[in-house]
Amino acid sequence: MPEARRRQHIAALALLVDDYDRAIAYYTATLGFRLIEDTPQGADKRWVLVAPPGEDGVQLLLAKAAKPEQAARIGDQTGGRVFLFLHTDDFWRDYRDYKSRGVDFTEKPREETYGTVVVFRDLYGNKWDLVQRR
Repeated sequence: MPEARRRQHIAALALLVDDYDRAIAYYTATLGFRLIEDTPQGADKRWVLVAPPGEDGVQLLLAKAAKPEQAARIGDQTGGRVFLFLHTDDFWRDYRDYKSRGVDFTEKPREETYGTVVVFRDLYGNKWDLVQRR
């Protein structure tokens, strides 16, 4: 009898932050993400999930750094590489919108074989690709 097919998916990625409210404000007001959940967990800990509009897959868990080792990694969880890839259905709409909200772009938009892309830094310095796939 064949093994039952597994069904798995990544539900959330932890993103280290210094302050829950500051992070929520940035991801919701600046990037336009939805606040999915903000549940107190006691002793200055909260379960905070945000997601891009229309996203039904991976969510970001905004995880407040609790130790000096964690605080040292805020904004640099990948050693300076692009960390997250935000796909859009309208690159120029989102690029102009983010620019008007003060998002820190590290380059000019460019056309690649896979689509239109630009790198930006979030509130903490994490690098993101904003991408519209071909």
